[in-house]
Amino acid sequence: MDILQEIDNFYLKQPEPHQSCLLALKDIILSQGTEITNVLKYGMPMFCYKQKMFCYLWVHKKYKQPYIGFVEGKHLDYPELLAEKRSRMKILLFDPNQDLPIEKIENILKEAIDLYKSGKIALKK
Repeated sequence: MDILQEIDNFYLKQPEPHQSCLLALKDIILSQGTEITNVLKYGMPMFCYKQKMFCYLWVHKKYKQPYIGFVEGKHLDYPELLAEKRSRMKILLFDPNQDLPIEKIENILKEAIDLYKSGKIALKK
């Protein structure tokens, strides 16, 4: 099975409405620029900016909600982002039965991309 099929399978095995929500989030993330690519890493869709891990999609085990995890979330200051017990990453949870806050998502993604562009964070693969 090639990598594209593996990524597709991640989405296809999600129940609705999670599947639609995650697919919409994927499209929003990928629409932020041609430097963003989608790979399967640790069994989840990982999005990379110039081959550096940037954000990922997952479903929260406790809350049963899809989320975007920001690899360098500790550098992002938004009250909606949850660190929980993570020191580096923060997540943005979504209710799959509600419309996505697209403008908010795009603003956070843009700020996260700007961190990578500015060189303020060490880019590690």
